[in-house]
Amino acid sequence: MEKRRDFIKKVAVGSAGLAFGGATLEFSAKSYRNIQGANDKIRVGIIGVNGRGNGMTRTFARTAGAEVGSVCDVDSRALAKTIKMVTGIDPTPPTPKSEKDCRKVCEDKSIDAIYIATPDHWHAPLTIMGCQGGKHVYCEKPLSHNPREGELSIAAARKYNRVVQMGAQRRSAPLLTQGIKELHNGIIGRVYLAKTWYTNMRKETFLTPGTVPEWLDYDLWQGPAPRVPFKEGLIHYNWHWFWHWGTGEALNNGTHEIDVARWGLGVDYPTRVTSVGGRYHFKDDWETPDTQIITWDYPGRISLMWENRSCNGREVDGEGRGIIFYGENGSLDTGNDGYKVYDLGGKMIKEVNNSTGQAIQGRDTANPSPGMDGLHVADFLNAIRNNRRPNEDVEDGFKSTVAAQLGNISWRLGRDLKLNPKNGHIIGDSEAQKLWSREYEKGWEPKV
Repeated sequence: MEKRRDFIKKVAVGSAGLAFGGATLEFSAKSYRNIQGANDKIRVGIIGVNGRGNGMTRTFARTAGAEVGSVCDVDSRALAKTIKMVTGIDPTPPTPKSEKDCRKVCEDKSIDAIYIATPDHWHAPLTIMGCQGGKHVYCEKPLSHNPREGELSIAAARKYNRVVQMGAQRRSAPLLTQGIKELHNGIIGRVYLAKTWYTNMRKETFLTPGTVPEWLDYDLWQGPAPRVPFKEGLIHYNWHWFWHWGTGEALNNGTHEIDVARWGLGVDYPTRVTSVGGRYHFKDDWETPDTQIITWDYPGRISLMWENRSCNGREVDGEGRGIIFYGENGSLDTGNDGYKVYDLGGKMIKEVNNSTGQAIQGRDTANPSPGMDGLHVADFLNAIRNNRRPNEDVEDGFKSTVAAQLGNISWRLGRDLKLNPKNGHIIGDSEAQKLWSREYEKGWEPKV
């Protein structure tokens, strides 16, 4: 056991970045479950097992080369449910440890990596704790609650030489990767605009004073955030719409589309951002906008826009979420593991999709891939074993996360922000610069 742990912990992150597409195209539907060179299983601690975390626990447990060594949550009900799910998998894996305090998972020497699916205000502090505890980290989007935390996450990954992957699983989708490569190779000429969107039909939210339920450790749930009284209706989802813990729809869902758009456009940090919108659909307790448009200007005459309608589900071009790239010779639509190419007049000239696994006009493409979550997990494990950065390395995750965060800062202040294209920092606006970071509960300040 000790020899295995020493092997995993000695794996370092290489200084060179990956060639286009990373390792994703090495994995077929069969091979991604049988990672090459996997002599020992990587033991993963899952932190946050309600909702998304529960599903990803199953993904890790079913992936060859990984073992769920620990599950952690402040909700005792979720722990019992998740352990029952894991031990029901065939063939039955070892029963994971059960833990309430995530700090103990980071200190556990038997755990090689952690997966984070907590509320947003925990993402970066836990990433930093994990790196300091010698763990590799898979953190769900967004990478952080505020920009400064994202910078600290990068610093921790590099200082402690850990693999840190953000859960932007589209970066590991083979057909989408192929589509982005075609964009970069000029299939629609110079690409100058990406339009992204997300729609839903969320209901109104009212928070009321209440008593902390016996199954919840509310103090630990708050963690780094300054203490406020418990309210009914906040946990386990509606915290998204309150700045104290959440980051709104722009980061709850927009991070995915913004990340793919930035990838396709080949841009890093913008020069300007502006945002309009508000809580228009309902009059309730939401602090974040349910209707929001953010636009970014990037160097090289390139723009990106994101449209959010959290409470109006009408689709755009038949899709509830997606990305359209516009170029000199046409456009390319995507959003999942596939893409369509159109000429300037709007006539579709090529389609590659995950149901057929081939181009409609007859060109050979990748075979149908397994789920993007499984591929992204496989990439994370492969990066740990092969001394490289993952498909969505912490730096890429930061660039996409900070774009959305800057959009929120612009919206909260009601004005454009001028930005440094070298690092995304706000220029000449002291009030906006205050929102680059946050206040913390005493003793919980993240440090690298």
